[in-house]
Amino acid sequence: MELRGQIIGIIYQNEINSYTVAEIYDEANEQSETIVGYLPFITEGDELKLIGNFVEHKEYGKQFKVNTFEKLMPQTLDALEKYLGNGTIKGVGRRTAKKIVEKFKEETIHIIKCEPQELTKIRGITMIKAEEISRSFIEHWEIWQIVGFLERFGLGADNAKKVYDKFGINSMEEIKANPYILVDISRGVDYKQIDKMALDLGFEKNDSKRIKSGIKYALIQITYNGHCCTILENLEEYVFNLLGVSKNEIENEIINLKASGEIVIEERGDSEEWVYLEGFYKTEQQIATRIIKLDEAKNEKYIKHIEEELEKIEKCNKIKLSIKQIEALKAVNKNNVTIITGGPGTGKTTIIKSIIQLYEKKGKKIILSAPTGRAAKRMTETTGKNASTLHRLLEIGKINEEDAYKNLSNYQGTPIDGDIIIVDEVSMVDMFLMNYLLKSIYIGSKLILVGDVDQLSSVGPGSVLKDLIESEKITTIKLDKIFRQAAKSKIIVNAHRVNSGERFISKEEIDLDSNQDFFFIKQSNQEKILSEILSLCTGRLEKFGNYHFIEDIQVLTPTKKGLLGTKELNMYLQEAINPQDNKKSEKKLGSVTFRVGDRIMQIKNNYDIYWERYGNKHETGTGVFNGEIGTIIAIDIPNKAIEIQFDDDKVAWYEFSELEQIEHSYAVTIHKAQGSEFNVVIMCIPKAAPMLLTRNLLYTGITRAKELLIIIGADETIRFMIQNVDSKKRNTGLKYRLM
Repeated sequence: MELRGQIIGIIYQNEINSYTVAEIYDEANEQSETIVGYLPFITEGDELKLIGNFVEHKEYGKQFKVNTFEKLMPQTLDALEKYLGNGTIKGVGRRTAKKIVEKFKEETIHIIKCEPQELTKIRGITMIKAEEISRSFIEHWEIWQIVGFLERFGLGADNAKKVYDKFGINSMEEIKANPYILVDISRGVDYKQIDKMALDLGFEKNDSKRIKSGIKYALIQITYNGHCCTILENLEEYVFNLLGVSKNEIENEIINLKASGEIVIEERGDSEEWVYLEGFYKTEQQIATRIIKLDEAKNEKYIKHIEEELEKIEKCNKIKLSIKQIEALKAVNKNNVTIITGGPGTGKTTIIKSIIQLYEKKGKKIILSAPTGRAAKRMTETTGKNASTLHRLLEIGKINEEDAYKNLSNYQGTPIDGDIIIVDEVSMVDMFLMNYLLKSIYIGSKLILVGDVDQLSSVGPGSVLKDLIESEKITTIKLDKIFRQAAKSKIIVNAHRVNSGERFISKEEIDLDSNQDFFFIKQSNQEKILSEILSLCTGRLEKFGNYHFIEDIQVLTPTKKGLLGTKELNMYLQEAINPQDNKKSEKKLGSVTFRVGDRIMQIKNNYDIYWERYGNKHETGTGVFNGEIGTIIAIDIPNKAIEIQFDDDKVAWYEFSELEQIEHSYAVTIHKAQGSEFNVVIMCIPKAAPMLLTRNLLYTGITRAKELLIIIGADETIRFMIQNVDSKKRNTGLKYRLM
C-alpha cells in the first residue's frame, strides 16, 4: 500500500546503513504513523511517498514497514519552510527559511534553483551565501535522483553521495556508461550486484571494462585479509572464477591496467610475479624510502658520554638497568630510528621512561603516541607523561578511512613538533598509518618504535613491524629476558611459554585461598563455561580479591557469534550485573537495551564529539576514539541523549541517533582488547573456527591481564591454539624493498 506525508520526527537512524524509525503525518487519514525501513538522507520535514505495508511489532505495536520510497517536493509553503529550515540545506536555518518563503512564496524553489541572486534581497544573504544555498539545494535533489537509480539495481543509497561527489550532475549518465566505476568509488559495494547491473544494461561478459573491474575488485578483496599484493597466477585464477571469461582475456586486461598505471607487477627473487594496486605499491615504497632517509640522516640528538648519563638515571631512580636495557638506550642514542621489541615483563616500559628522562635533561621535546585511545592512556599512566593517539597526533581523523587504499599514499604529512618520537604498540600499526607517521617526522628527529611482534597483526593491511625487524635494516633490540619481579607472575611466565609453543602451568580449578594470579578452568561445555563466567563476575571474585566488575574485570572471547560470543555474553552479563530496574532509565535500540550503569565501548573514531572533564580543573575538548571504554551515567529520554563517563573521566553526551557508535563492553573480543590492560581478565575459549584459535590470539589475550587471569575452556582447544602458529602469512613487499 501507499502512504504519503511529512516526516514529523526521527526516532532513530543508523548512520551506517540508514535504517530509520520515524513518525510521519499521514495526510489522507490525518494522523501520525510510525514508519520503519532503510531511509537514507531523510530528515525532519521531508515529504515522502512510501510503498510498503503495516505490520504488528510485538513490542512497539503497529508500524508501517517501508519497501521503497520517493522523496517529494514540499507541497505547501509550510512544508517548504520546514524542509528548508531542517538543517539539510547549507547556510539556511529556520529563521532564514521563514524569510525566504515569506518573500518568494510559490516561486521559492524556482528562485533557489534558477535565480539565486534574488535571494540577496533578503537581509543577511550575500551573493556568496545565495550561491551556496542554491548549490546545496540542487546537490540534495541530484543525490535523490541517483538514490532512485541505484535502488533499482539493489545498491545501497549510501553510495549515492560518493557517486555525486565524483561525477556531479552527470552521475547517472556516467554509471549507465560504465557501472563498474562503482568498484573504484566505494570499497564496500557488492561486486555481484554491480556486475548484474552492467549485464542488465547490455554489457557483454568479455567487455574490457568488466574484466578490468573484476581484477581491481580482486585486489581490493585481498586487503581485507591484511595482504598488500598477491601472486599473479592466483589473481588470474580468482578473476577467472569470478567472471567466467578466458585466461587470455584476463591477461590482456592485466597488461592494460599495468600500462595505465592502475596496478603494478613486481618480479622478485622468488621468481614469482606479485601484483599490487598502485596505491599499495607506492605506500610500501614510501615507507621504505622514508624510514631509511630518517635513519641515515645526521644524528643531531647524539649524547656524548652516554654511560655517565645512564649511571645518573640508575642512581636517580634507584634501579639497575639490565645489559639489554643499556644496549637499547645506547642504540637509541646511536641511531635515528630504533625498534625495541619484547614480550611482557621484559623491561620495555623502563626503557621508555629512561629515554624520556635522558632526553628531557638535554632540553629535548618528547612525543609519546600509540595507535588506540586505551594504549595511549596506558602509556600515559606508566610514564607519567601525556600520550596521544596516532590519529590525533597526525591530524588524520577527518579523512575517509574506507578510501585509505587510494589516497593515503599521496598524503604529505602534518609535521610533528618533537625531537624524540616514541610510538608504543606498533604491531597494531598498518602500512598506511606508518606511512603517515614517517612523512610527518622531521629529518633529524629520533623515532623509537616499541611493540610486541608476537601479538595480533594490525587490522589494516601490511605487517609493518614484522617486516621492519626481519629486513634487519633498522637497529632492533629484542628483549627476551623476564625480569625477576615479573617472573613471579604466572601471567607473564605463561605468556612466554605459550609464545614458545609450550603449555602453561596452572591449577585445574580456582583455589580461592591461593595468591596465584593465573588460573585455568578446564571446561568444554558451553553452558557450563557461561555459568562459570557469570559466577566469577557476580561476587565470586569480589570475595576472592575485592574485585568489582565495572572497575576491575574484563571478559574476553575470540568470537562475536554463538553462546560465548560478545553479543550473547553481553546480554547475559548485563542481565546479571546491571538488570532492569524501574529506577534506572533505559533506551532500546533494536534488540539491544542501553541502561544507566552499563559498561560500553566506543567502536569507531569520532573526532567531533564534545566532552568535558571535571576534577581539579574543568577541561573541555572534542574526540572519543575506537576502543575507549566508559559507563552510561544518565539517559535523558525527553532530549533523546545518553551521558557517558569514560575511563579517563571525560564525560560526553550522545544523541540517540549516534548510538551506533557504541556497544556493550561487559565482554569484548580479544582483537578489540589489543593495546589495553585490565586488572582482571576472564578469557573464555570456546570451540571455534581454526582461523580464530591461534597462538598469537591466545598470547595477546593473556597479556591483557595485570593482576589476575582466568582462562576457561577445553584442554584440547588450548593445546590446539598453542600449536596453531598463525599460518595466515601476509603478502607484503616491505621487507623485500628494504633488503
